[in-house]
Amino acid sequence: MSVKHPYLNRIVAAGFAVVMFSLPATGQNPARLDDLFDRLEQAEPADARRAARDIEHAWAQSGSAAMDLLLGRGRDALEAGDSQAAIEHFSALIDHAPDFAEGWHMRSVAFSRVGRYGLALADIEQALALNPRHFNAIHGLGVILEELNQPDLAHRAFTRVLAIHPHHEAVTKALERLGSQVGGSEL
Repeated sequence: MSVKHPYLNRIVAAGFAVVMFSLPATGQNPARLDDLFDRLEQAEPADARRAARDIEHAWAQSGSAAMDLLLGRGRDALEAGDSQAAIEHFSALIDHAPDFAEGWHMRSVAFSRVGRYGLALADIEQALALNPRHFNAIHGLGVILEELNQPDLAHRAFTRVLAIHPHHEAVTKALERLGSQVGGSEL
């Protein structure tokens, strides 16, 4: 004899909907990103900033409102100076969306802010495995390498950023700063 559960179908359907809407869909259009990267590579400085912002906006779209909320909460915590809360939000994001490069990148930023460079570097590695053109992750790599007194490696990372984003202002300044430390002469 079976027991009937009149609400079981509704509960299962609701649970399925929650899971499906929390899983990340591909929120990024590869053809559009390719166009934006082409624009970025050929742009004058003012247009390059706009193209970079458009790329960053595309990177921030997970395809899931729940994942975008976790990303936003992590960013808000970073902005408020609460790196530990940011790490927790980004870790939850990564747990639920391990193929979302921006989650890995942002957690690397949070780890870096608390001096956990090994963990930050591991997250940068994962972000770049998922998105090799992530110029902000490569920039973060350069910053960490410079902080760890590895000017040659930092210089290589920053140079790689400029190959993708020729007008990245922070990288241009970093390369000027590192110029005398790398190879004994300014570039």
